[in-house]
Amino acid sequence: MSNNDALLSILTRVPVIPVLTVEGAEDAVPLARALVAGGLTVLEVTLRTDGALKAIEAIAREVPEAIVGAGTILTESQISEAMSAGATFLVSPGSTTKLSQAAALARAPFLPGVATASEAMSMAEMGHHVLKFFPAEPAGGVNYLKSLGAPLPHLTFCPTGGIDVIKAKSYLALSNVICVGGSWVTPASAIKAEDWTTITTLAAETMALRPASSAS
Repeated sequence: MSNNDALLSILTRVPVIPVLTVEGAEDAVPLARALVAGGLTVLEVTLRTDGALKAIEAIAREVPEAIVGAGTILTESQISEAMSAGATFLVSPGSTTKLSQAAALARAPFLPGVATASEAMSMAEMGHHVLKFFPAEPAGGVNYLKSLGAPLPHLTFCPTGGIDVIKAKSYLALSNVICVGGSWVTPASAIKAEDWTTITTLAAETMALRPASSAS
């Protein structure tokens, strides 16, 4: 299966991928279970904390219904570390040739980040037709991404960055958007209070954002 096909098989499962920044397994496992209970089975754990890899490992082991990926991939070593921890896919905030080549060698579904038409074209030349648009809102938002659709009709995007539940609807209405990434579905206050019921409710509401025409 090609990188693009592998990504599409993952990203089409949900309209929104929760972007999680967690300290370790203690919060990660119940959080993942709450999201899965609400229908959000694809999760991105960012490598922004010391416990991120342990969190990925715990989710992969204890929440088999979840498809857990590693976000904020910046280096080649993080690719191997994330894969060893059990990550099913990889996400980077930006795109470099070196990182793309390393992901290809690791045979890991890799979602590279782009913010401009030139970056998108560069990644397309390397065979990446499914891309992360980041940071979505600061980079131009819905209007910018819509403008890329005509000259780059062969590319599909997962916009992430500054998106909330209201903005998500506008992004998901675009023909070149497969899903969006966001953190609003996992508010810090609910995690701190261990209010997993609220997170499950938010996840279920988020699943309902999928346009009827693309629902599976």
